[in-house]
Amino acid sequence: MPIQRRLPKFGFKNINKVSYKAINLETLETLAETHKLTSIGLTELIQHGFVNKKDKVKILAKGELKTKLDVEANAFSKAAEEAITALGGTVNIK
Repeated sequence: MPIQRRLPKFGFKNINKVSYKAINLETLETLAETHKLTSIGLTELIQHGFVNKKDKVKILAKGELKTKLDVEANAFSKAAEEAITALGGTVNIK
């Protein structure tokens, strides 16, 4: 048997990869409306069961935001950051 058939295949695993839990603007909007919040951070997302304590959160721009919110997360997409600041809210990267 040739050596390439005798040895098992193996690949590359990136040890520096950062994986985020995606939260959309529509999720933030429904959370703010139902619980009457003006500030949403990692603790509120953990309390309401959207993420776990070890998850890193990235806010994405799917959906529409209608209320002014102060949002704290690990990362933001460019469109989500623009949508939040357009309504007068603030973006805090933790």
